[in-house]
Amino acid sequence: MSATRITKMLYGGAGASDEGVAVPFVLPGELVEMDAAEGLRILEPSSDRVVPGCIHFGACGGCHCQHASYPEQLRIKQAILREIFSSAGLAEPPEIEVHSAREWHYRNRIRLRVGEVDGELRVGYNRHNATGGDAMLPIAMCPIAAPILWQAASTLLEFAAVEPPIRAWLAAAVELELFTNADETALQLVLFTRNPSPASFAAFCGAAQRAIPQLTGAGVAILPKKPSPQGRRAEHAKPGPQWGAPGLVYRVDEVNHWVGRGGFFQVNRYLISTLVGVATAGRSGTLAWDLYAGVGLFSRALAGQFDRVVAVEAAEPAATNLKAALASAANGRNHRAIAATTVEFLKAAVVQRERPELIVMDPPRAGVGPEVCALLGRIRAPEVVYVSCDPVTLARDLKLLTGSGYKITHLHLVDMFPQTFHMETVAVLHL
Repeated sequence: MSATRITKMLYGGAGASDEGVAVPFVLPGELVEMDAAEGLRILEPSSDRVVPGCIHFGACGGCHCQHASYPEQLRIKQAILREIFSSAGLAEPPEIEVHSAREWHYRNRIRLRVGEVDGELRVGYNRHNATGGDAMLPIAMCPIAAPILWQAASTLLEFAAVEPPIRAWLAAAVELELFTNADETALQLVLFTRNPSPASFAAFCGAAQRAIPQLTGAGVAILPKKPSPQGRRAEHAKPGPQWGAPGLVYRVDEVNHWVGRGGFFQVNRYLISTLVGVATAGRSGTLAWDLYAGVGLFSRALAGQFDRVVAVEAAEPAATNLKAALASAANGRNHRAIAATTVEFLKAAVVQRERPELIVMDPPRAGVGPEVCALLGRIRAPEVVYVSCDPVTLARDLKLLTGSGYKITHLHLVDMFPQTFHMETVAVLHL
């Protein structure tokens, strides 16, 4: 590849060259050259290029943007979001309101690979664009993680040399997940394994807690004997031995949320309160629905602002925990938690006369999809707040909703994932 100018950034972390080639670790306006022997060379660097904050950047597949100043990262994400919307036929979206906080040490959860490297137990992430047996990159730091998370991982490796139960269980694990609350006072651990260790899990946990006093609970997730060719996301783990508390309390805006071990929760400990405010603040009335409600992050806020809240969640144990959470909220007897899929709930709702004034929905990365959009078009709630972690599926769904008469009135970029290409978007729609 001869010298080429980077014209724009693409969703996924790469930049597009003059010839339309995707080039990683570049910035808009830079003149670059790809050499087969030397790799990427920056001939004319952007003034927004900075020294990455992690020694593993470029080799590690976790971060994509550490070479850009943080203000430039935010500008890039806004430009990408506008282009994705335009490509979906949403030609005139409102101005994007940006919400950001600290760009380092923000993650409350990490999932690390575990393996033996040169006869030594190590933890790491997947290498950039690597697959197969060489995909693991052993790491010595992770500056986007809350400090206790990396401290706990490195402590386990250290104590594996002197505590046989820790050594045995780490040697049996293929991955470990660590999750902490906002102030790092409690820690949950999950070990993923295909062949459980014969050592006592209670002995492992006792030794681990002596080394890491914040550890309040741990569990084993047993994966299929053979890895799935579709990757770990396609694998369904079975529960193994469990120890201690089955979750932890995560406090957001004076509200305590119970998050079960391994359960979903927003990852940026500095911006969760902001995200809740963007989705719920200033909204009140008689009835609100919270779809894909999870542990009730938005439901609990809405419960103090609406006479009645209906929260819909299909996954267990989140659905069961959600019922208890709403029962303890203000006017708890007026609120309902329904264990059902959003499609099931909406199909039943369209034949009922009751209609909410507000619908908040925070679906998984796949978005809500055409069927849900069609049902929402029939229900016609006056206001819909759509929280999304994938701008492509969001734009697809918003195109369908605007076809049902909705108008996008506000658009928020909440930067829950600094140093990466990922983005959290909140779109507000009105009839």
